[in-house]
Formats: sequence, C-alpha cells, structure tokens
Amino acid sequence: MGKPKAPAAPDPKQTAAASTSTNIGTAIANAWMGNVSEYGPDGSTRVDQTGMHSWTDPYTGRTYEIPTFSRYTELSPEQQAIKEQQDRAGLNLSTLGADLSGQLGSHLTDNFTIGNEAVEQRLFDLGSKRLDPAFARQEQDLRTVLANKGIREGTAAWNSEMERLQQGRNDAYNQLMLSGRGQAVQEQLTEDNQRINQISALLSGGQVSQPNFMGANMPTIPTTDVAGIINQDYQNRLGAYQQRQAGLGGLISGLGSFGGALIGLSDERAKKDVEKRGEIDGMGIYDFRYKGEGEGSPKHTGLMAQEVAEVKPEAVQKGGGGLMYVDYGAALKPKGKSVPKIRRKR
Repeated sequence: MGKPKAPAAPDPKQTAAASTSTNIGTAIANAWMGNVSEYGPDGSTRVDQTGMHSWTDPYTGRTYEIPTFSRYTELSPEQQAIKEQQDRAGLNLSTLGADLSGQLGSHLTDNFTIGNEAVEQRLFDLGSKRLDPAFARQEQDLRTVLANKGIREGTAAWNSEMERLQQGRNDAYNQLMLSGRGQAVQEQLTEDNQRINQISALLSGGQVSQPNFMGANMPTIPTTDVAGIINQDYQNRLGAYQQRQAGLGGLISGLGSFGGALIGLSDERAKKDVEKRGEIDGMGIYDFRYKGEGEGSPKHTGLMAQEVAEVKPEAVQKGGGGLMYVDYGAALKPKGKSVPKIRRKR
C-alpha cells in the first residue's frame, strides 16, 4: 500500500451534467403531474404526449429527450350547440361590419403594429436600477466565498461559478425585457381595442369580448444544488485526507522523538491485527497488537522488521527464537545525525 493520495477535485462538466440532468428529470416529472385531463358538465380538456424533442446541452454536449404535449378541448353537446349559434351570429355581424367598413374606414387607416419602445425602455430602466446593485453585491459575495475556499481566479472551478452567476444575471435581464415588452404590447392592444369597441358599439350596441385562452402548463424546475453537494462531498473527503495526513505527521514525529532510545520487537510473526497507517522512507508504519494480547487491548504503533531489513538492514537485530527487533534510532535517524544511546524494550 503506497502513500495516500489526495482526493481528485470534481470535474466541472460532470458536475454540470449531473445538475442539468437532475433538473430536466424533475421538470419532466412535474410536467407529467401537472398536465392532467379535466372533465366537467360543459366539456372536457385532454392532454396527450404527442412527441419527443431532442435538446443538447451546449456546455457538456449531452443530449436529452424531452417529451412534448398537446391539449385538446371538447364541448358538451349543449355547449357545442350554443357555440354554433354564436358562430353564426358572429358571422352575421362580421358580414354587417364588412358592409359598413367603408363608412368607418377613416378610423382604421393606420397600420396595426405592436410596439411601444418608450414604455419598454422606461420599464427596463426602472428595473435595472434595482438589479444592477443587487448583482454587483452577488458577484462580490461570490468572489469572497471562492477566495475563502481557496479557489483562484482563472481556474475551471472559478470560471464555472462565475458562468452560473452570469447566466442568472442574463436570465433576470431577459425577464425584465420580456416584462417590459408585455406591458408595451398590452397598452398597444388596449388602445386598438378601444377603437374597435367604438366601431362595434356603433354596429351592435355591445362591446367586443376578449377571447380567453387556456394557459400552457409550465413546470417549475427546482433549484437543486447538485454542484454544491458534489463540491461539499469533495471538501469533506479532502478534509478527512488532510486530517489523516496531519495525524500521520504527528505519529512520525512521535516515533522520531524517542528515536534511538528504543529497540522494539517488530517481527511480523509476533504481530496480529495489523493495519497500515502510512509510510516513511519506504518503510510502512502500522498499528498492531502482539500475539497473546486480548482483542480489547490498545494497539501499538511502529515499523515492520522485515520491511526495515530491506531498506536499512543495519537497524535490524535478531533476538531469541530468531525474532527480529528494530533499532528505531537507526531506522529513523535523519541524515547527518548521530544515534543516541539505545535501550532495549520488549
């Protein structure tokens, strides 16, 4: 058994792939639970899976198959009859409107365009005043956290965390732009619908009703911090490794502290319950019990005479019964140091 190695750091792409696949799997499960079929006295709506869509993650290159759904609505016989009558009435009114449109053409001479850049820009500016300082604080906090963890700027781990922060920032600003766009469109539609309502009032004395559309079911992808879990596991394993290394360093220092003042029975034939702790100068350091000691007795720590004989044969002596002893002073003696007077210990 060689010198223990530090645990390998997590691969950023494997970590990202684990996080993405977890989120996509959860989103698909939410879609299946949320896309329910409904049945009522006025009709029913049914949701079916109608296909699959392949999506490739541009960062990891992995491809995922995502199901697509379609929603179907069917009215009850009574509601269907009412709808047909309304359709006929609507056709009659639209015919009448077409006949009278020439007289009302002056009200609809402008081209219909959806756009209100002033409203969009105003809403974006207002939102940016709140988002800009918030994201600046988030970036500063992230830099502090990464620095405290010893993650240096420019490393793969650093770039991965900064990329996730930038993605969140882009998503927030995109959402802000979409919100501004929606508000601008709503204002434009309100203005145009008002003109249509005026014309409709002249034709029928009623208001134009706004159609109601069934909203699409949008599953919410939960924030599962898989990357954080993987990194924490790595930190735990790294901490355990460092703790073992520190303990081993103290153990080696302890053996060297009594150095030449000890000759100990170290023959592997006299030991049991042997467990390797580490190495020093190519010689293993072991925890063990001597044969004849009880299972509950405390373990000893030391070298193995057979291994010491291969590396420093001058540090090995033979005793009664052919068993070998290790002169710890000679075995652990640093270069250029003299060996103190030794005493024998059984």
